[in-house]
Amino acid sequence: MSKLVVFGATGYAGGRITDEALRRGHAVVGVARKAEGLPAEVEARTGSMHDAGFVADVTKGADVIVIATPGRVNDEGQKLLDALPTLADAARAAGARLSFVGGAASLLVAEGGPRLLDTPDFPDAYKPEASSHAEVLAALRELPGDVEWFYVSPAAEFGAWNAGERTGSFRVGGDVLLSDEEGRSQIGGDDFAIAFVDEIDEPRHSRARFTVAY
Repeated sequence: MSKLVVFGATGYAGGRITDEALRRGHAVVGVARKAEGLPAEVEARTGSMHDAGFVADVTKGADVIVIATPGRVNDEGQKLLDALPTLADAARAAGARLSFVGGAASLLVAEGGPRLLDTPDFPDAYKPEASSHAEVLAALRELPGDVEWFYVSPAAEFGAWNAGERTGSFRVGGDVLLSDEEGRSQIGGDDFAIAFVDEIDEPRHSRARFTVAY
């Protein structure tokens, strides 16, 4: 059994990762700005990953720190990237793996090709949040070797609007966007969580990003 500290535990991805971890017998500390509504088995904590003192306290004894929060700038004008030094320090102190629910936009559309974010048809409205997630991935790759991490990019179609059904069947890739025979790149919430917790149970991607899609 591992101890997970999940930032964003009440959100779409964080909630499903929390449920999957509980299903497998892991202990979960769920962190959110408003932590009501979490499962009874979860130790609910209210706080922010931008609060260094809180992060140091809540991650004590953690095996894995999960960041499943939006990439957009918060109400205080802080970006996801701004919290990375604090989170890296916490992971180092706890001897924990630092993990992120990332975005699909930093994936390459083909081997050697541009990122999805850099293609002409990528919607301008989504660029700020997509760029925020991409910044975090770039910064993770520059962290010293004493911080163990992994970053999971979902398929392009991922969210509450396309939740899908739990199948347990999906593909795992690297830095290139995965699409099906019809050209669609998608993954349901439960199956994304399965892939994420699989990596916790059996680490295969050390200091690396991977992607998951049908």
